[in-house]
Amino acid sequence: MVRQIPSQSMVKIRERKPQFPIGEELAEYLKRYQRTEAVDVVYDDLLRFTESIPRETADGKESYWEIVVYSPSETNELHRELTRIYAYLKTPDDPTYTDHLFIERVEFCRFGNSKPFRIKVVNRYNDNHDYYYVKNTDASRAYGLELEHILSPNRINFLVHGTTLIEEHITGIPGDTFLAERMPPDQRSRTRLAKEFVKFNERCFAKLLGDMRSYNYVIVLTQDFDMEQYRVRAIDFDQQSFEGELKIYLAQFYKENASAVDTVWRLLPPKTIRQYQKEERSLMARRLDASWMRVDLLLGCMSHDNISTPDRVERLANELARYHHDPAFETLDNMGDLTRRHMLTVLDRLESAPDR
Repeated sequence: MVRQIPSQSMVKIRERKPQFPIGEELAEYLKRYQRTEAVDVVYDDLLRFTESIPRETADGKESYWEIVVYSPSETNELHRELTRIYAYLKTPDDPTYTDHLFIERVEFCRFGNSKPFRIKVVNRYNDNHDYYYVKNTDASRAYGLELEHILSPNRINFLVHGTTLIEEHITGIPGDTFLAERMPPDQRSRTRLAKEFVKFNERCFAKLLGDMRSYNYVIVLTQDFDMEQYRVRAIDFDQQSFEGELKIYLAQFYKENASAVDTVWRLLPPKTIRQYQKEERSLMARRLDASWMRVDLLLGCMSHDNISTPDRVERLANELARYHHDPAFETLDNMGDLTRRHMLTVLDRLESAPDR
């Protein structure tokens, strides 16, 4: 679609990524930027459910989620702490005001790396509801969430406590559902969607965020006064700077995104695609300049961390060296340094970045 890489075949992720623990350096970073909080309920506590009930979708089909039930002796305590966690996510300066909230249900998903719990929180005053997720902590996911928060147009609240990761819910229509059932009928709307997919593809590539198959992102619709605007948002950050194959970091190379890619090719000429890429790189570069100390510290943690395997690091170093025509990549032996140099090169900040 937009990147000239030798092989144009679709990519597949064939192995499940292992989870990497949060190291001391990353833990200090998360504490410094208020991403940590002592909680009384951790992921393992939620695994103590006594039974589960399959949850159906709105059209009656079985979903990946199941509603879990706890013993009466545990339910009140769990719900009280889960309510407090939600309040802290939303109002960290005053997390004690929870009288207006209650937990309607807890759901569990056995699919995927994180095997998350989804918590439904309801405001008892007006019946509005929201969700958040409790997952096993993974260093890759923490790095991906932070880079998304700093360098994308989106902001994400999350907390880490030991081996537990708490993430706010990202609203939107799941990408697979949108592409199959909700594609806009008119060409102008499809053109706006194509533009956003190009920008999304560019952001993922610049940050080395992989596995953006259609069910790992959502489409956010905003009603303007005379049109619908779209934004594509990642919701899964497991594959941050892990794989060695460069195409894995380009959403265009997944068969699940074929209809979005076809829409881009049909409606956007190459010159327009390049212009949208340039716009997105420029915006990311501004965010990088504004938050350089934070990004530099985060990537410094990543360079000292183990979030991949030596063979993947070596392969990615070689592929980036070929892609950028820069043999300096081949001298780098960790994902943090590869991510740093790649990002600065893509965003045209390699020469101007301050020394560490």
